[in-house]
Amino acid sequence: MELFTSIDSQFADIGPLLLYLIVGSIVFFESAVLFGIFLPGSSILFSAGLVAASEDNVSISALLTLIFIAAFFGNQVGFVLGRTFGRSYLSKRNSPALQRVILKCERFYEKSGWWSVVAARFIPWVRTLVPPIAGASKMPYYQFLAANVLGALAWGVGITLAGYYTASIPGVKTFTYAIAGFFILGSIVSAIVDYLRRRRSPQDKS
Repeated sequence: MELFTSIDSQFADIGPLLLYLIVGSIVFFESAVLFGIFLPGSSILFSAGLVAASEDNVSISALLTLIFIAAFFGNQVGFVLGRTFGRSYLSKRNSPALQRVILKCERFYEKSGWWSVVAARFIPWVRTLVPPIAGASKMPYYQFLAANVLGALAWGVGITLAGYYTASIPGVKTFTYAIAGFFILGSIVSAIVDYLRRRRSPQDKS
């Protein structure tokens, strides 16, 4: 029994660190680099909030701080990559489906400007591509910085808090991990299906 008690105690100490590491990494890489386009950003935030509400050893304030920092610096890295490498960074991606998404993101950015950096946070695929596009388009640095701060707060902190307070609904807290797993798995499957659908689009054959 002492062995199991010791293992449980160690997991209680390591568990929160793993949560912080996993969530922070996903948020950062989805915001920073193109291969993060398939990562379950919004669902991992909501799920992290659910878990934080259910686990006493997970600090919601530490989690929110980490998420904000990861989201902010992720977008900053994406912007710098776009500013530094410009079109070559995006154009070397040969997927026709991805190129169409890039084109849509460019139009979205041109139409909405400053607000596109904030709004893009809430749109899968677009939130990964808008920062490098903004950088490649020579968006003024301090304009991007301000939009990035607001977007990281609204998206990163806002969705995490939504999950945190959702756990107060009767019955939700009991099935926290099942609900979190459902959201994460659903977002991953949805991203893969959408990607495959775009690849098989008739426009790809033209």
